Amino acid sequence: MPPAPSNRPNRDETLVTPVRERGDACPGALRLHTADDGALARVRVPAGVVSAAQAYALADAAERLGDGALDITSRGNLQLRGLGPGCGGELARLLDAAGLLPAPRHERVRNIVASPLSGLDGRGHLDVQPLVRELDALLCASGRTPDLSGRFLFALDDGRGDMTELAADVMLLAEPGGARVRVTVGAASAWVRPEDGPRAMLLAAEAFLDAASATGTKAWRVRELPAQGAELAGAPVWRELTSSAPAPPSPPGPDSAADPESAGPESAGPGSAAPVPGAVPAGPHGVGALSVGVPLGRLSVAAWRVLADIARAHGTGELRVTPWRGVVVPGAGPGQSGAPAAAGLVTDPASPWPGVGACTGRPGCAKSLADVRADATAHLAAGAGGLPVYWSGCERRCGHPRGTWVDVVATGDGRYDVAVRGAGADVPPDRRALPELADALAAARTITTPTK
Repeated sequence: MPPAPSNRPNRDETLVTPVRERGDACPGALRLHTADDGALARVRVPAGVVSAAQAYALADAAERLGDGALDITSRGNLQLRGLGPGCGGELARLLDAAGLLPAPRHERVRNIVASPLSGLDGRGHLDVQPLVRELDALLCASGRTPDLSGRFLFALDDGRGDMTELAADVMLLAEPGGARVRVTVGAASAWVRPEDGPRAMLLAAEAFLDAASATGTKAWRVRELPAQGAELAGAPVWRELTSSAPAPPSPPGPDSAADPESAGPESAGPGSAAPVPGAVPAGPHGVGALSVGVPLGRLSVAAWRVLADIARAHGTGELRVTPWRGVVVPGAGPGQSGAPAAAGLVTDPASPWPGVGACTGRPGCAKSLADVRADATAHLAAGAGGLPVYWSGCERRCGHPRGTWVDVVATGDGRYDVAVRGAGADVPPDRRALPELADALAAARTITTPTK
């Protein structure tokens, strides 16, 4: 039986320990980033959850102040682009009135992802949504968490294993029976009662801050610490946590998230835990949902309002944005799939869109060497159903997925480098011009790589 999932990065993502000379410049709702298409604001929404009222407020803000669209990030947050000069104050007022800025000083550290179907489909070992709300409240009340980087990531996995591919800095994993959860940071783990999980995650983040200071690295992420945070296992906080832990952990059984068979039918595509588009049946204690894919993670305010309308009229009144750039509408069913499809969203589980992603590219990003969204759309069908593919306008690869994926990077001469990245992958880049790209993509997406 393989070991329980951890939040340690893939072998190909390990980093040389840097020494940070400055704080990170990650954008937020109050700290805007200037791009070629105007200012950009990133609104943190813990676990991707927004109420229908908040969804309407975001649509209004994007329409009045931005370019009329919303982008979904790889952390399940939301971005507004094309913001005009001097609109920061008005945007802040709109977000605050909608309850999207509960703690302005902490707004960039509310990076929390969670199993998007938790409590909806009857799977998993524990509904983690109440724990998300408790963790968010603790982060916003802490005097130390504003020192965390805007890139530091918390993840709560209900036991189905969908969060493990996101390489979070602090992760909570529910265990069979729901009587305990495992909290992991770097090489350190503690088993605690579910109600103690959010506080354990906060303490883990504070232990990271202590380690970043003590080592002199001023690290932004756990994997940037020496030995990827191995020293955290000796931190006093773990003695405190384990002293109140439930019974010692047992080896994972067949119903554990460590079991590859537990991925279930809601996993979209090879190596991905994303909910597939379409209706999500209700489990014994769930309410069901409608899962909607968003092509390239960008949707118009009109399409966003369609989802908010469905949430208000046919669902539980909330939306859940996923780290795979989709949206789950809790409580909605197959009868509501027509309107999102008409708005350009994906509700067909056979669609090739969930396997394709791209960065902003031209014209929005000055560093991009190509209009990658247009090129990705033109090559949508190439290798459909195979490995996920991600298009990048430059070597920074902003927003690329985890796991194993096909890496398509613009080179600036009308060509792209095509390679396979991820654990076990050993496929060197193949440089192709656009007319030859479809064959290279199809070949790369059918490559099989060893699993860890």
